[in-house]
Amino acid sequence: MELQWLLADILTDAGIKMKLVASVCAIEACSYDTQQQLQRLDPIQLAKTFISGSMNNDQLLFAPIPNFIFTRDIGIVINNYVLLNKPAKKARTREALLAKYIFFNHPLFAEYQDKIIELADTHHHFLLPREGDDRKVTLEGGDVMVVCKDHVLIGISERTSPEAAHQAISTLFEKGIVKKITIIRIPKKRDYMHIDTIFTQIKRNVWILLGAFSKKAVKHEDEDEVQRILENSRKEEKLKIIQFRKKDPGNPEYFDNLEDLLTDISKNDLECTEKVRFIYSGNNEFPFDAREQWTDSCNLLALKEGVVLGYDRNDKTVEAFKANGFSVVHAESLITRLEAGDIDPDQIENTLILMPSAELSRARGGFHCMSMPLHRDEL
Repeated sequence: MELQWLLADILTDAGIKMKLVASVCAIEACSYDTQQQLQRLDPIQLAKTFISGSMNNDQLLFAPIPNFIFTRDIGIVINNYVLLNKPAKKARTREALLAKYIFFNHPLFAEYQDKIIELADTHHHFLLPREGDDRKVTLEGGDVMVVCKDHVLIGISERTSPEAAHQAISTLFEKGIVKKITIIRIPKKRDYMHIDTIFTQIKRNVWILLGAFSKKAVKHEDEDEVQRILENSRKEEKLKIIQFRKKDPGNPEYFDNLEDLLTDISKNDLECTEKVRFIYSGNNEFPFDAREQWTDSCNLLALKEGVVLGYDRNDKTVEAFKANGFSVVHAESLITRLEAGDIDPDQIENTLILMPSAELSRARGGFHCMSMPLHRDEL
């Protein structure tokens, strides 16, 4: 579904149009005259202007919102509920507003109307001046993974605060939406941003992840043992994994590393009997591990089990996929063969599809970020 189309649909309602124009103008500090001009635009033009910032292609009213391409961050569907997000960065305020109006007003989401969850600010939030304060309520969808019907992962990161995670746990358990929630605390650094920049799922028994947060952390060539111990003792660099269960939230389970958590998910949640395997960013080789994670080697999207989309620039990660029995194909050649009828899509298995990334990777987001699943098949 294209967000701009959905937005244009709801703007045909005069009341919604008036409210959204006023809200966007307030956020962007527009003049009253600009507000009146926007009010006169037709729904299709107005939807385009809200996203592009440009009116009639010749007048820039306010900045565009290119991050709107990362739809994973505006909300997450958990079973038959929608958890709306509260962006950590001011630059994403407008897209969160537009998404909220779409969820609450578009017929596509009619079945969710009494099942949309908004996280509330703390009563003293206006006394917290700094971005990144743990008591602020900020949550983005890149930190929420629905790994199965009863289990959700929530990352505490640069963009998702502990207070937001606490509220999400309370609400999801209180409403009986899931039975298990695992919290993964990662360093508050732009290097990582969300948990889906550190790991994503390839198959029920195959995951890709950054070795720096695993039990196979790569050792730098010039690093001695003392330096390694000191580096690992830095509080902000530590990975913490805590799993809460609805039936006994006061007695959580702890995991030492990502491999242990993901193995537990594959075996116990997804009932996988095959050996659980891990593919590492940059083939877990220094310096390619961190370098390729920066260009989203771990942020992959599974179109179906074992068939994933990734960027064409992460060569060492591609080698790791090949070593694990995956075929590698470029999107352009694959599309040509599909259109010619040379390949049956249903027959494609264990394949990494590569797409150009010179511009996309600069935005610090991969294909997992550029998707927002609305419905998930039963396992």
